[in-house]
Amino acid sequence: MNVCGGHERSISAAGLRRALPPQIELIPGPGCPVCVCPEEDVHAAIGLASRKDVTLLAFGDMLRVPCNGPRSEPRSLVQAHAAGGDVRPIASPSEAVRIAASLPDRQVVFFAAGFETTTAPVAAMVAAGVPSNLSVLLSARLTWPAVAMLLDSEDAGFDALIAPGHVATIMGPEQWQFVPQKHGLPAAVAGFEPASLLEAIHSVLRQHLARTAFLDNCYPRVAREGGNPTARALLSSVFDVAAARWRGIGTIEASGYGFKAAYAGVDAGNRFDLREREQRRRAGQMPPGCDCARVVLGRIYPHQCALYGRACTPRSPIGPCMVSDEGACRIWWSSGVRREASHAAGAPG
Repeated sequence: MNVCGGHERSISAAGLRRALPPQIELIPGPGCPVCVCPEEDVHAAIGLASRKDVTLLAFGDMLRVPCNGPRSEPRSLVQAHAAGGDVRPIASPSEAVRIAASLPDRQVVFFAAGFETTTAPVAAMVAAGVPSNLSVLLSARLTWPAVAMLLDSEDAGFDALIAPGHVATIMGPEQWQFVPQKHGLPAAVAGFEPASLLEAIHSVLRQHLARTAFLDNCYPRVAREGGNPTARALLSSVFDVAAARWRGIGTIEASGYGFKAAYAGVDAGNRFDLREREQRRRAGQMPPGCDCARVVLGRIYPHQCALYGRACTPRSPIGPCMVSDEGACRIWWSSGVRREASHAAGAPG
């Protein structure tokens, strides 16, 4: 299993699946933050964007993520914008600060969804101080707990792990030691070039054949022991770690970031009293008929979803995995995989 959406994009673009023997399966894993962002958080962001006094900011991938609701209401931030909401895509937290400073008479909300690599800059932004009219709707997750949940299940569905290099750069490669130490599976940290991915694949195959298991860092020029101390210190000073919901999957222990009490005033959930999002009838669920959750967990390949390429395409996505550039469905479709054509036919595992 390759955890990272960036890895999946590189694997597909380089044609690595076609280059490897058919008995070696590369299974996309839960490394798409857009795909697992809770439905109720998307709904809350749409509700905030619909307010006349709010400017809603989000990373570009989040704008088209659908939530469950009647067709008479906006079901994505793009639709909220079309209905008159002030919704703006941004590429970094510094843009959020700049926009909030330029709009002192409006409430500005930054919808911040992501894993450790994008959450660390959010922590830096908050620690440095933000304009009083800027708040953050935080939907941030840690990567490793989802993999731990799979490995703790009765059928993990994979025999080795390719760990994400960008997360290891922030948190340190040693964060993935639990894979060989606790579960006895080969693991390797990889970068995003095909050569680094092939090195990691070679490493875990060599471990498997030798009947051994250890963590191999195949991205040493960037991912070093201890990770980025400054980024880790910022994350721990601004956020607490707690159980969190993953869309379509459920609650995973110690998998989400939340604001510490000292920064509660920056939390959009407090500023706008968004507690009702937890009581939504379809909170946490994927759209009807969507198999994104099983794709994210590596239970099926993207083309095995009944909606893939039929009702669900990049032009008209139904599930979040078809929206994001890190979503396996979007990556497979962009790489030319259609329902009837795949080297990786059959269920993973």
